[in-house]
Amino acid sequence: MARPACRTLRARASADPRNEKNPTIPAGAYRVRHRPCVYNSKSPRMNAPAPPSEEAARLRRDALGWFVCRQDAAWALADERAFQAWLSASPLHGEAYQSCAAPWQTLDAMPDDLRARMRGQLARDKTALERAPRRSAPRSRRRFLQPLFAAAGAAAVLGGVGYVAWQQLLAQPRWTQAFATERGQQKDIPLPDGSRLRLDTATRIEVVFYRQRREVRLHEGQAVFSVEPDASRPFDVLAGPLRVTVVGTRFSVRHTPGQSGHDGVTVAVAQGKVRVARADAPAGQGDPSVLLTPGQQVASDAQGALGPVGPVPAAGIAPWREQRLSFTDVPLGQALEELARYGRTGLVVRDPQVAALRLTGTFDPMNRATLRLALPRVLPVRLQQDGRDTEVLLAR
Repeated sequence: MARPACRTLRARASADPRNEKNPTIPAGAYRVRHRPCVYNSKSPRMNAPAPPSEEAARLRRDALGWFVCRQDAAWALADERAFQAWLSASPLHGEAYQSCAAPWQTLDAMPDDLRARMRGQLARDKTALERAPRRSAPRSRRRFLQPLFAAAGAAAVLGGVGYVAWQQLLAQPRWTQAFATERGQQKDIPLPDGSRLRLDTATRIEVVFYRQRREVRLHEGQAVFSVEPDASRPFDVLAGPLRVTVVGTRFSVRHTPGQSGHDGVTVAVAQGKVRVARADAPAGQGDPSVLLTPGQQVASDAQGALGPVGPVPAAGIAPWREQRLSFTDVPLGQALEELARYGRTGLVVRDPQVAALRLTGTFDPMNRATLRLALPRVLPVRLQQDGRDTEVLLAR
């Protein structure tokens, strides 16, 4: 469904005798009121009388509004029909639309520092533009913005809604999708940019692609990311209090809040490099961050404080992909909690002494029978049936 701004553009459509004569408008399309267009320096109509400034500004707002709405992931067939009807109503509409679209393409090619300067400059001038008299506003905008945009040829974009459109366009998702796995399930997910995700059991993520960045929110669980390189659109993973930023690499992220021994976030790298920092840290403010290289991992606590960088275990960054869980000197209670993420084990531990026993070994989380056979062999424990469950007791 279209956003409110797009619905407003469609709602402006009304019967116009000139549209009735235009055979290019398909049956059932929206009728759009014709308005005079602003003229550019290359238009063959330059000798024609200039349209009233208010009408010109209205047409520019409509053209820029259509351009922003067409970047929306919710853009629908009905919206496209309305847009095409608007274009067909007058060739001037197409000129106005192109005058808005072309500079945005130039802005996409701008260096990051120039775009940052532009956004800051627009923010400082926003209040002044809103307070300026209507007739003097175009001159004020040109004088203020021309030095910054002359090289990029983008001054034409900044009409009465330039600042709002810039912010809205960058913040508008181009593609979004949520994914989840059930308890005991794993899933491979291809993304539109060529990247691939492998979700472990009981995992929930949300993927959002913007014009200038790719973002994944790992709400719970763990996943392996194989990221397609794209220097113009960094790939960020937000997990709890941390942000992991990459361009192209293969790494894993774990975020299982509330689970003993794993209530923070763990990041491990197999290929490439990733930067790990607090998600709420302003860029360039000196907040501690860690650059991980292949074979390294780092973990944080629940508040996002990073621990020391260490080596990836011999089992790799994600042995769960092969249905293997490896434990090295881990309390039995914590190990059983981890195994329970993949399905009901049927094992319960009520004695704190038993829960504190240290377990080392590799287990298949989906093979419960093998787990029950292995525990008495690697630990001084015995199993005793207790209704539907089996209690793990100290061996006598």
